This record gives sequence, structure tokens and C-alpha cells, in this order.
Amino acid sequence: MLVSIQNASRVGKPHVDVKASRLGSAIVECMKQEGFVENWRLVQEGNPQGFIRVYLKYTKNRRPILRSIRRVSKPGLRIYLRKTKIPKVLSGIGMAILSTPKGVLSDAQAKAQGVGGEVICHVW
Repeated sequence: MLVSIQNASRVGKPHVDVKASRLGSAIVECMKQEGFVENWRLVQEGNPQGFIRVYLKYTKNRRPILRSIRRVSKPGLRIYLRKTKIPKVLSGIGMAILSTPKGVLSDAQAKAQGVGGEVICHVW
């Protein structure tokens, strides 16, 4: 899902469709709240699982707001951080997305709520 969104953003597509999941919806919602994507919605056209349509965001001269997404925690190596060890991505320009006991949160939200968790990805 992350690579599909990144590739569509780089080539200038207005939206991209990815397979629907609760985790995917939560990740895209975090990216929307932080201003990296315009909007998203769940579409179920003939498919019981459906897909998530992510509307990408660009500047006035069609440069993508979303430059890169890097997956941090992988199935072979999970990365968990305490609330005091949550990193600033590119000195605060980007964000980290974490899976916490309180749900999927951005790095700023996790620090404000005082929780740590598994680092899913870095977005900038």
C-alpha cells in the first residue's frame, strides 16, 4: 500500500486505489490529518472487501506534497519505541506513523498522549 501511494504521487496521478484494510484506513487517515494526502474514501464496487481510494495532494505547480514513504517495521524485524524515543523525521518536516495501544497515531499525537508503540513508517 505504501509503495503504491508513493509511486502514484511521484508520477502525478490524481488518486490511487489500494486494497482496503483497517490498518490501511488508519494510516491514510493519519496522513490526511497531517496534510500529506487530500482525502480518502472506502469504495466497494463489486468487491466485498473493497478498496481505499486515496486522493493525492500537490502544490500549485503540480509538485507532490508527499515526497517519500519509508517502511520501518517489517515482519522480520519489528521496531518498537518508547514514548521518549519517538524520532523527529527530517527535523519535524516529516512524520512517523505508529501503531499504539490507543490506535494508529502520528508521532506528534503519540507524544501528546504519552504512548509508544510499533513504528510502521516514516512519511515526508
